Amino acid sequence: MPLGLAGLATMTTLAGCTQKERQDSPNVILINIDDLGYGDISCNGAIGYRTPNIDRLAMNGLRFTNFYSAQAVSGASRAGLLTGCYPNRIGLPGAPNHNARHGIHPDELTLAELLRQKNYATGMVGKWHLGHLRPFLPLQNGFDEYLGLPYSNDMWPVRYEGYGYVPDTLNPLPNQNPPLPLIDGNDTVDFMTSLEKQDQLTTLYTERAVRFINRNKRKPFFLYVAHSMVHTPLAVSEKFKGKSKQGRFGDVMMEVDWSVGELVKAVKENHLTRNTLIIFTSDNGPWLNFGTHAGTTGGLREGKGTTYEGGQRVPCIMSWPDNVPAGEVSGQLVSAIDILPTLAAITETALPVHKIDGVDISAILKGDLDCEPRKVFYYYYNRNSLEAVRMGQWKLQLPHRSRSYRTVLPKDDGRPGAYATEQCDLALYDLRRDPGEWYDVQALYPQIVTEMQRLADDARTDMGDDLTGVIGKNTREPGRINKLN
Repeated sequence: MPLGLAGLATMTTLAGCTQKERQDSPNVILINIDDLGYGDISCNGAIGYRTPNIDRLAMNGLRFTNFYSAQAVSGASRAGLLTGCYPNRIGLPGAPNHNARHGIHPDELTLAELLRQKNYATGMVGKWHLGHLRPFLPLQNGFDEYLGLPYSNDMWPVRYEGYGYVPDTLNPLPNQNPPLPLIDGNDTVDFMTSLEKQDQLTTLYTERAVRFINRNKRKPFFLYVAHSMVHTPLAVSEKFKGKSKQGRFGDVMMEVDWSVGELVKAVKENHLTRNTLIIFTSDNGPWLNFGTHAGTTGGLREGKGTTYEGGQRVPCIMSWPDNVPAGEVSGQLVSAIDILPTLAAITETALPVHKIDGVDISAILKGDLDCEPRKVFYYYYNRNSLEAVRMGQWKLQLPHRSRSYRTVLPKDDGRPGAYATEQCDLALYDLRRDPGEWYDVQALYPQIVTEMQRLADDARTDMGDDLTGVIGKNTREPGRINKLN
């Protein structure tokens, strides 16, 4: 064979191998918005502003209408998202603050560590919330680089006064929050000392994320973009202030949408569109007692901090041209904990040796919209309280006390209102016909109630339940640091 043809044959073979490797190793961009309600994007009915870039993701991908965060609060939700486990299984419920001496255990496998096994570059920007001490930070848990806040943007020494935010220096308390650090890698590089500084966060995260894409265009990458917005205090850059018809919240949403557009543009400009899976979702529902500074559930009941649908059913869109069907809607039961095993299946990577709770939904992504890989979902809250079970169209609410927003008028302009509490009795809801959880139908379907109570008992045996005093057999401890050097 002439040398030129031999060289061409070799190049063709190498190109073929590279193409197959790239198909098996798509880039993954996971966008997680803070406190975004089900109704806060245009394609789910948002009012007063538009989210064209997010809507375009939905037009080019698959929109899920029964997608659940791992828990209805920030830290726990993120723990589930990154490990594929119910947060209470791995000892990470709730929302740890600066006093916490615990975080993600080094033996837990994160999405970043999973994809590193396939030689992915791994980067993160934004809110972490899996422990703020050094052993628990992103660089020690699979990420090559990180820029962001270690926990929520309201965990700072600031109190609400009137329509603004002022440093809480008048009556400092022993457990007052310290200055809110901005971390680059493992090092604090700045402090969020004012709302004006927080105004730059969305742009800062976006610019860093775009640079990560540009630098890693020649190898597979995993980019986790965990925006601090739309958690209060709402912060927005000058270029978006006053742009919406929905006040500061709408302005912030328009900037978040802009950020999504910048990421998509970077992917396109680097000719990576057909080999990049973009996942867009939220950590939990809206914090409704903040009134005009909170989002909307789109008609679902209650919000953040509750196991009603408004607390845990969140937007989710997955887009991957030529792989995920475009412009389709899935009503199948799916959770954020399913992302890890799904990416493991797509990239042909081994799952963790310890038990996880997520299921592989790659069949849905490949177009089998009738596939039902997840049969059951458990709604845990607080430290380890099993408050509800979902099976298909049915949701069994178990007796518990809950936060409620429905009987208390929210505050306005960034000030938090009070919570009410209510006793929640045993109830059965048909979420297919009654997503707002208005009608208890347990008297009509006693056999469904019995079956779902058995499922609840199975969960209690496995993971425990504080409400019934059952200690689970298969839970694991978080990482802990008892003494600081």
